[in-house]
Amino acid sequence: MTLTEQIITIAMGVLGVHLCRLLPFWIFPANRPIPEYIRYLGKVLPAAMFGMLVIYCYKNIDIFSGYRGLPDFIAGIVTLTLHFWKKNMFLSIAVGTGLYMFLVQAVFV
Repeated sequence: MTLTEQIITIAMGVLGVHLCRLLPFWIFPANRPIPEYIRYLGKVLPAAMFGMLVIYCYKNIDIFSGYRGLPDFIAGIVTLTLHFWKKNMFLSIAVGTGLYMFLVQAVFV
């Protein structure tokens, strides 16, 4: 890639990021109320996204071979328990991910 192409690529990336960040403020200015369907999506989509992430994490588990998904389920239970106990999403996700990595690399080898 030439220098000109690199500059154009970086400029397009910067423009795209700024457009995505400014677009909601242009579409929904502060002096107008937010439409009801946007409020509804704001309430429903976070839970739906986490549900999709859980399904994505567990979709490739084969219960008929190997350890039958034990590291996945152990890390998931620890993550869920820690989240309900401490109410800290970052802590529960970090500990759950670290535990899963430890289990698949050191325990269930």
